[in-house]
Amino acid sequence: MTGRLTLIGAGIVLGAGLTLVATVPRFQPAGIAYAASSSSDVYRQLNLFGDVFERIRADYVEEPDDAKLVEAAIKAMLTSLDPHSEYLPPDKQRDMNVKTSGEFGGLGIQVLMENGEVKVVSPIEGTPAQKAGVLSGDVILSVDGKSLEGVTLDEAVDKLRGPVKTPVTLEIKRTNQEKPLEFKIVRDRIVIPSVHWRTEDDVGYIKINEFTENTGDGLEKAIADINKKIPADKLKGYIVDLRNNPGGLLTQSITVADDFLDKGEIVSTRGRGAENTQRFNARPGDLASGKPVIVLVNGGSASASEIVAGALQDHRRATILGTRSFGKGSVQTIIPLGSNGAIRLTTARYYTPSGRSIQAKGIEPDIEVLQDVPDELKDKVEVKGEATRPGHLQAEDGKETLSPSQAYVPEDPKKDKQLNTALDLLRGVQANKNFPPNPETPVPN
Repeated sequence: MTGRLTLIGAGIVLGAGLTLVATVPRFQPAGIAYAASSSSDVYRQLNLFGDVFERIRADYVEEPDDAKLVEAAIKAMLTSLDPHSEYLPPDKQRDMNVKTSGEFGGLGIQVLMENGEVKVVSPIEGTPAQKAGVLSGDVILSVDGKSLEGVTLDEAVDKLRGPVKTPVTLEIKRTNQEKPLEFKIVRDRIVIPSVHWRTEDDVGYIKINEFTENTGDGLEKAIADINKKIPADKLKGYIVDLRNNPGGLLTQSITVADDFLDKGEIVSTRGRGAENTQRFNARPGDLASGKPVIVLVNGGSASASEIVAGALQDHRRATILGTRSFGKGSVQTIIPLGSNGAIRLTTARYYTPSGRSIQAKGIEPDIEVLQDVPDELKDKVEVKGEATRPGHLQAEDGKETLSPSQAYVPEDPKKDKQLNTALDLLRGVQANKNFPPNPETPVPN
C-alpha cells in the first residue's frame, strides 16, 4: 500500500463525497500494532474475536467460507464507527475510482433499469454510442451475444464498459422496429462532464453535479466560455448551482472555491491530533474578476459542496441562496489494501475559514427560498440531513439540526423559484439586504 485517498461525502448519490490524495505508511503487522498498545483490554477483545471465529469454523452447521467471515467482521467493525466508514471490496473500490476520476473505458450511454429491461436514457454527445446511432429509449437486449435478461443494472454496466479500443456488439430493441438492431461499437475513453454551463442573457449559469478530477478544468472552461459570450460591461454576475451535489474530491472543491477568491483560507481539516491539521489557502487571482456570485444550495448539497459554499460565505464573496445544506462535515480517507480492496475511514472533521464545523448542522443560506412543489411530490423532496443518520459524528457544540431540508429542483427552469430569484437579484429586479454580501456582517454560527 503506497497511498490513500481522502473523501468527504454524504453518500446521497455517489457514496463518496470529498477526496484528498496523500501518502501514508504501510500498515504495521498485527503483532507490532498490538505490542504498541498499553491496554490489556485489547488483547482480551482480540482473543474473544479469535475464539468466536474458531467456534464458527468448527461448529457451524455448514462449513463456512473463512474469507467471507473475515470480510463480514471488517465490514461490521467499520460500519459501527459512523455512517461513512466502510470496507470497499476490490469491485467497489474500482467503482469509486471511476466515479472520482470522472472517466472510464466505455460506449458513452446513460442507462437505467425499467421494467426489468436495460433502457438507454441518452447517449453522451460525441461518444462511440452516439456516433453509432444509439438513441434515447433504445432497450439493450444483449451484449456480445449474452442476454441481459435477469441481470442487475450494475452487472449490465460492467458488460458495457471495458478497455479502450475493444469492440462490443449490442442487440437493441427500438420502438417501431419489428426486428432487433445490431450495433458494433468500439469502446473509447469516456469523460463524464461534472460541470455544465449556459448563459442566461446577461448572467452566467454554472451547474456542478459532483466534484471529480475534471471539475476544476470544467469550471475554468465554463467561466472562459461565458466571458466570451457576454461582454464584461454586460455581465451581471454568476450563478453557481450546487443543488443536489453530494460531494467528491477535496482537491477539486478547494480549486473551485479558489477560482472565486484572491486570498485567505478556504478550509481546514483537523484529525485526532494537532499534527493532523491541514489548512488550504487561496492563491491570488479571481477568475470571476470580482463580479457578483450567487451559490445555490439545498438539502442535497453535501460535503465538497458545503466546503465551497462555506468558504465563499465566510469570505463574503458570494451570497448563498436556497435551503439548508446536508451537514456532512467529516473527512474520509481511502486506504488501499493491495489486492484486497480498501477501507474508507473517517479521519478528520473539516472547518470553514471562520472556524465553523457544519457537522450535523449544514450551511444556512443567506437568503432562504423554498420551491413551489407539486402536491404529489411534497412528501418526497425533503432530505433528512447528517444529524438524523444513525451513528453519525456528533456536532462539536451539541447543537444539531434535525429538521429536514427541501431538495427539489424543477426540470423546467421557468418554474425554478430559486434560480429565478438569483437572476432577479443579479439584475436588480429584486432587492435583499444580504445581496450583495456585506463584508462587515458577522459570519453565521
